Amino acid sequence: MEGKALEWDYEIEGRNFRSAGQIASTVKGILKELGFDPCFVRRVAIASYEAEMNVVCYAEEGRLDLTINPEKLTIVVKDKGPGIPDIELAMQEGYSTASAEIREMGFGAGMGLPNIKKNVDEFNITSTVGEGTILEMTLKPPTLHKEDR
Repeated sequence: MEGKALEWDYEIEGRNFRSAGQIASTVKGILKELGFDPCFVRRVAIASYEAEMNVVCYAEEGRLDLTINPEKLTIVVKDKGPGIPDIELAMQEGYSTASAEIREMGFGAGMGLPNIKKNVDEFNITSTVGEGTILEMTLKPPTLHKEDR
């Protein structure tokens, strides 16, 4: 990876629970194939899964952009949806605006955003009501490649 950035972009379909989690699984597979530390892969998988599920549960559509540089991994998730009126409240564990339908499927426990923040090194969230939300996550890997070990 000498100085080169690797990039992947994925479209997320809102309300498509059948394929929900597939992007996070794909990201996990990429990192395993590249030889990243298993604990690091787990952190990235959790953050990307929670972000993907937020788009599926709440937004019309979104995209996940993954960039791997020699010194960091960045995930940006942008959605078109209702937006978050009170980000500070949304960041509280257990706070949820999930519908009864989403809760019945086992989602919407109010742990998504807090879990993302716990598993990344840098986290930024911006949201505009009626337009959507942008999550920016950065993680710094302990080891980059098999050949670096």
